[in-house]
Amino acid sequence: MSTKRGNNSTQFDIRPSVIKGDPADAYLHWTKEVLRLESLNPKVLMEFSVANDGVLCGIEEAVTLLTNVLPKIDQDSTANVDSIDEDVQVWALSEGDEVVEGEPVLRVIARYSSFGLYETSLCGMIASATGWATAAYECVVAARENTVISYAARYVHPNTAHIIDYASVVGGCSSASTLIGSKQIARNPIGNMPHTLPLIFGDTVLAVQAFDKHIPIDVQRIALVDTFKDEPEEALNVAQALRERLRGIRLDTPSERGGVTPTLVREVRQRLDAMNFLHVEIYISGGLTPSKIKIFEDSNAPVNGYFVGDYIASSSPNNVRADIKEIENKPIAKRGRIPGRRDNPRLDRII
Repeated sequence: MSTKRGNNSTQFDIRPSVIKGDPADAYLHWTKEVLRLESLNPKVLMEFSVANDGVLCGIEEAVTLLTNVLPKIDQDSTANVDSIDEDVQVWALSEGDEVVEGEPVLRVIARYSSFGLYETSLCGMIASATGWATAAYECVVAARENTVISYAARYVHPNTAHIIDYASVVGGCSSASTLIGSKQIARNPIGNMPHTLPLIFGDTVLAVQAFDKHIPIDVQRIALVDTFKDEPEEALNVAQALRERLRGIRLDTPSERGGVTPTLVREVRQRLDAMNFLHVEIYISGGLTPSKIKIFEDSNAPVNGYFVGDYIASSSPNNVRADIKEIENKPIAKRGRIPGRRDNPRLDRII
């Protein structure tokens, strides 16, 4: 089944260092040099397959890289997508497709020297993003009809923040927390405030009022209510201060105080409703995983959304294997692998 969550119009910036081959394994550079000196540059068919079931991501970025490095061909030559005699072809599944163990997700047919150096980067793009997208999807499934927002960027290197946000949305998250990630996925960033703001103001209500005063109105007002006082009390205080301008409150009670529980969420909801603040939504965060989200859902806790960070960021990559399966149209493979392309009718012609 294809989930089709990705945005195929998303643009990726491929850094000059990647084009140069700096992230490539050194042996790929050595291989390219040996083949050059021996005047060998055969047409090969290389397939990239995933090691585990999951939600595919990273394909758009991988195709962007290939578009930058493969020889340019006449776009009219792609009209006959059944041809296997052209020198340059790229076939791929779609971003957001559900994939199974061992399934080819990308197939490249070209002269080896035009793309062999990028095997490391292509594998890494797909492996990391697929791992993140799959973890996000697991949280979205657990949350049922409720919103899941990615707060994963703080757990990875900043150079990959936009990619983990993008992968999270491919996996089903409604949005993400960073400016660069939100731009990448063409969504508005979602968030509220760090504990820093009320701590510096010395009062949650004063902090929320200052936020409301200075931040553009198109930014949703979601107040953090666990910094100083009892959460239901603080929720009522900020609701009375902002009234209809308050979109929601976030509960992030630390584990030292028992964490966020379904009982706490129900109490906050009841107290807000009793004061006619039915429009105020409740978001929760703090070490959420699919199993923890399921506890809230199974108990019918009135949660409107979940902020998930570490679970997405710490997910294992879905290892990607790159294998040459044909050389000059003749099936071949390393010992233990089946020679020749593996049939996958779901692959679409991209280039």
